[in-house]
Amino acid sequence: MEKKRSKDTSALWLPKSTPNLQLNVRGCQHGQAFTMDKELLAAKSAKFAARLKENPQEDLSNFLHSVPADAETIELVARFYQGYELQICSQNVVQLISVADYLEMTESHCKDNLLNKAVSYFQQRILPSWSETIKALQSTEKLFQQPLKLELVHACLDSIIRKAKASPQLLGEPIRNSTANVDDSDEDYEIYKPNARRRLFDFDWKSEDLTTLSLQLYEPLMHGMNKHGVPSQYVAASLCNYIKKWVFCGSGEEAHKKRYQKDILEAVERLLPDEIGLLPCTLLFQMLRHAIYLEVTSDCRNGIEIRIGKQLDQATVQDLLIPSQGYSKVLQYDIQCVRRIVKVFYANYSSSNVSDVTGLIAVADLIEEFLAEVASDIDLKISTFVGLAEMLISASMGVKTNSDGIYRAVSIYLDKHRHMTESEREEVCQVLDFQKMSHQACDHAANNESLPLRMVVQVLFAGQLQLRDTITKEVQSSNEKLVKEEAYEVNAPKLDLCEVKMRSEVEKMSKKVMQLERQCSMMRKEIENSSSLMVRKEKTSLWREMKRKFGCISSAHDSNCQLKKKKLPPRPKLGL
Repeated sequence: MEKKRSKDTSALWLPKSTPNLQLNVRGCQHGQAFTMDKELLAAKSAKFAARLKENPQEDLSNFLHSVPADAETIELVARFYQGYELQICSQNVVQLISVADYLEMTESHCKDNLLNKAVSYFQQRILPSWSETIKALQSTEKLFQQPLKLELVHACLDSIIRKAKASPQLLGEPIRNSTANVDDSDEDYEIYKPNARRRLFDFDWKSEDLTTLSLQLYEPLMHGMNKHGVPSQYVAASLCNYIKKWVFCGSGEEAHKKRYQKDILEAVERLLPDEIGLLPCTLLFQMLRHAIYLEVTSDCRNGIEIRIGKQLDQATVQDLLIPSQGYSKVLQYDIQCVRRIVKVFYANYSSSNVSDVTGLIAVADLIEEFLAEVASDIDLKISTFVGLAEMLISASMGVKTNSDGIYRAVSIYLDKHRHMTESEREEVCQVLDFQKMSHQACDHAANNESLPLRMVVQVLFAGQLQLRDTITKEVQSSNEKLVKEEAYEVNAPKLDLCEVKMRSEVEKMSKKVMQLERQCSMMRKEIENSSSLMVRKEKTSLWREMKRKFGCISSAHDSNCQLKKKKLPPRPKLGL
């Protein structure tokens, strides 16, 4: 058994008759130095023996000062040449190989030397195991250059990549995207998922995690996995776990932490495969928010925006509410960023020649909700709001049957910006198309006191046109029905009583349509004649204001209305 050392000293026990050599070792705790036997060290180290042979009187007290290892590793080497049993593990094997190579502790110099023992342990016990390889790779972070020179780092990376290619589930479970093809993802998962027996006897199953590696080691590892064809969904899963641990969950208040998080985010964006749908859209938006905060490079930010734009139909309105950077206390949203993302979506959608319009409808609804959300921002300028509304009009073209969403956003904007003048309100309302608004939206607009009076009149006129079109369609359908029935019963001697009544009703309906057209024409002329005089002077009922303008009631200043005195002919009833 190995003899225990005294706890109050770090010097090795040596016989008194043995000539000693005190060597200063870099990294010794409490500034203490190891006392070593130069003859025993020369017996194991060819490099030290050559130096001692060239000049026996040379002061070699600082010989080990440049050895690429910490004090603990040097102590293990000293214990080895003293004859103690060497305890090798995944945390020290790489350092032992580096020191043994530096001191030339080879088999040609001495049998059963340290280099051969450490290399054999590394090849037989470390590389075959997933967890042990990761632990050994972690140990190279302290002194990176020597293991890199000896290709120990590359050996660990290659071993991990080969295991990940054979068993991709070691990288983590693929991220299930709710909009992705569930059947295909399940099939791919079952191919790589180990059976119950393998999970029972394989101790590497879900063991050491790659997220424990530093970016210096993790980035070349993931780059190699992409290069060697490891399934992209598993690579994306590992990258997602890595960024969640080091960026999303880490504190970045200190300058060096913020800089490290910035480097990680930029590296993850470069390493992400180009396939669409590997990461949920919500996670990509989270990356974008952190990218804005960490002030990443423009290439990194553009890359994230492009990835979002390609799958924008999977986003929610909360994802689009990206706070803009600035010193304003009022919450503002990055409108230009949303514009760029929408532009990427339509560029990608048109280039793919997709006949399915499901994505177009989803994005149109998304922009509609986004416009309603940002309309309440008190600092949102009229030009910006109108630009967003025009973008929504373009997005809705051909995929949405009405423009109720635009009217809802305009109503919210007018309500939150009551300080606007009448002309500014009319400028905002220019994006409205009353002909495409539903009957319910028109009814609401007719009683909306936030709308300019000119727009209310246009809503009423549009309502009359909708009513006329509805009646016209009913008449046309009735005529077509009668024509079919007449063709079917062409040989019948007489029409029955029901057909006679139906024709009579159709004739009455046709007369009513003509009357409505005459009334609409008269209303249009009256609107054109009185539009220049329509100025809202006080808050009053819209219906009372319209009646006063048309001369149906007396005003506050003129109680003798000539139109009121004139007896008007009875208006025809409009009932069907």
